Amino acid sequence: MHVTGRTCRHAARLLLAGALLLTAPSAAPAQTLLERLVMPGDLIEGHAEFESDCANCHVSFSEEGETALCLDCHTAVDRDITDRRGFHGRRPEVLDQDCRVCHTDHEGRDADIVQLDTAAFDHTDTDFALDGAHEILPCASCHVEGAQFRDAPTMCVDCHIEDQPHEGRLGRDCTACHAPTDWVELRPFDHDATDFALVGAHQNIDCMSCHVGEIYDDLPTDCIDCHRIQDVHAGAFGEDCATCHIVEAWTEVRFDHTRDTTFTLVGAHDESGCESCHTTNAYETVLATDCYACHAEDDAHAGQLGEACETCHNPVDWSEDVAFDHDITRFPLLGLHTLVPCESCHLDATFRSAELACASCHSEDDVHGDNLPDQCETCHNPNGWDFWTFDHDTQTEFALTGAHEGLTCEACHAADAPLETSQDCASCHAEDDVHGGRFGRTCDQCHATDSFEGARLR
Repeated sequence: MHVTGRTCRHAARLLLAGALLLTAPSAAPAQTLLERLVMPGDLIEGHAEFESDCANCHVSFSEEGETALCLDCHTAVDRDITDRRGFHGRRPEVLDQDCRVCHTDHEGRDADIVQLDTAAFDHTDTDFALDGAHEILPCASCHVEGAQFRDAPTMCVDCHIEDQPHEGRLGRDCTACHAPTDWVELRPFDHDATDFALVGAHQNIDCMSCHVGEIYDDLPTDCIDCHRIQDVHAGAFGEDCATCHIVEAWTEVRFDHTRDTTFTLVGAHDESGCESCHTTNAYETVLATDCYACHAEDDAHAGQLGEACETCHNPVDWSEDVAFDHDITRFPLLGLHTLVPCESCHLDATFRSAELACASCHSEDDVHGDNLPDQCETCHNPNGWDFWTFDHDTQTEFALTGAHEGLTCEACHAADAPLETSQDCASCHAEDDVHGGRFGRTCDQCHATDSFEGARLR
C-alpha cells in the first residue's frame, strides 16, 4: 500500500495519542489533547474561533453528523436547501452530498475552501438569472468586496436607486415597466388593467402628458380634469365632455343636431362649423331658426322681398339653384324665357322693377322701330323672336289670297308706316294699270288676285 508523508505523520500522531491516553489521569483532558494531536491542519480564518473544540464541527471518531453541524451554523444555506432556492437548493448533486465534499477545511488560515470559479460559474443556478444587460456586467458590479455572494441584492432598486426618476413613488417592482435589456426600454404597460383603459387618441400620447411629476396614483379620470384648458365653452356646458366629444379626436364631436335639436342640418349647414352659428360657444342658448336671422347680411334684396328666404333659396347653395316658381307671378316663363337668367330681366335685387311688356326688354330687337304698337305678342311668341304667328285673314280686314299669300310684309307695308297701307289695288298696282286709271281703282272688278294679267268679265 502506498503511504504518503501526510499519512505517516497522521499515523504517528495517532500512536502518540494512544500512548498519552493510556497514561492520562482522566478521560476529558486526554480527549482534548488527542483531538489536537490528530487535527490535520489549521482551520480557515473564518472558522478559527471554533478550532479549540472539535465538537463544534465533528462527531468524535465519526464522519456522520458533520453536515448537520455545518448547517447549524450556516442557517442561510440550510434554509436554501429546505426551500430549494439559491445555489445550494437548486443543484441536485449538492442536496445529496455532505458539505465537506466541496468545502474541505484544515487547509490553513488563508485557504479558500469555497473554490468559486467566477469565470465559469453558471448564474442560472441561482435565484437571479443574468438577462439582457446583466450578462455583460463584471461580478463586482453587484457583488461588493467583503460581502458574501449570496448576500447580493436581487431587487432592481437596490442597484438602480440612482437611475429611477420616480423616487420610490411606484414601489420597488421596476420589472413591471422596465426590461433588463435596457433600463430606458419600457415593457408594454397594460393600462387596461387600471381603472382607466386607454382608447382612441389616449393610446398615442406620452405617459408624462397625464402623469405630470411622475404621479401615478389617485389621478382623476374625468375628461375635464385634463382638457379644461381646451374647453372653449368655458364651462358653460358642464363637465361631461363625453356628451359631445369622442376619444378619437377632441375636435370631432358626436352631437346629433337632428336628434338633439329642432333644427336639422342639411346642405351647406351640415358642412359648416358649429361656431358659424354658435358664435359665442353658448350652445344652450336658443338660436333663431329662420334663414333671415343668420343670412340678413347675405340678402342682396335688402329685405324688399321679405324674410322668407326659403321661398326661392335652398340650403345646398345660397346663390345657386334658386327654386322660385315664376308661374305664380303675372308673367309665367314660357319658351326661351325659361332659359334666361333672372338678372337679364330683373335689373335690380328687388325683382319688382321688371316690366311685363315685350318691348321693355326687346326694344333693341324691334325691327319695326316705332311703327308698330308695343304688343309684340300679337305676332311673335316666346319660342323664338323669328317665329311669328300673325294671321292676316282674321286679324285684319284684308285677307291674303292668290299671289298675295306669297308676298313679304314689306312688299305692301312700308317700314315707316306699316299700318297706313291702303287696301285698294291701285295703291300697289298703279304701275301695272294698262288702262291709265280710266276704269278707276277697283281693279278686282275685272282682275283676280291669282294673276294681274287677264281679266274676268262679269
